[in-house]
Amino acid sequence: MATKNRSRIRKITTIALFSAISTILMYIEMPLPFMPPFLKLDISAVPIMIGSFAFGPVEALCMAFIKSCVHALSTTTGGVGELADFLITGSFALTAGLIYRKTKTKKSAILACVFSVFVIVVVGCLANYFVLLPFYSNMMPLEAIYEMCNKVNPLITGKSTYIVFGVAPFNLIKGAIVSALTFLTYKKMSGFLKKHTV
Repeated sequence: MATKNRSRIRKITTIALFSAISTILMYIEMPLPFMPPFLKLDISAVPIMIGSFAFGPVEALCMAFIKSCVHALSTTTGGVGELADFLITGSFALTAGLIYRKTKTKKSAILACVFSVFVIVVVGCLANYFVLLPFYSNMMPLEAIYEMCNKVNPLITGKSTYIVFGVAPFNLIKGAIVSALTFLTYKKMSGFLKKHTV
């Protein structure tokens, strides 16, 4: 019983640590060439993806929720950006965790990452179409946003082209980078995590 309690405490502690690391990483971001200037890359989903592989999809969702809640304390989007991030990161980790927990192999991990990238591209497009753009239209004319995007990517001229040539490729690139970092990092950490959290 004592061993089980210690294992649970170590697991909770590790989840809290991963959530904290993810929150910090969310503040470190950079723009990508030809992408809308306000879509910036960060790798805060990496610890959450590692947690998804190590502990499961539910725990990963908890980490994504904690990260978004903490980041919302200093939000500049009224919490809408954090909501979108939770939807994208949460769907990313949830998909990966559900696939990987059935068969914990290298092939399964690769499949989980690939399929998760597809999922966040779809979720990212939907979140922007139904949540972010309507929100920002109350603060700034959408035409001004598209004009700003057009200066860095001439293919973006309106809502549909913003989604197709801005949001979709951005999330594809972000997903690929996060997946690659997750795969490389988890491979090195898996032994440690199994030893200290089970």
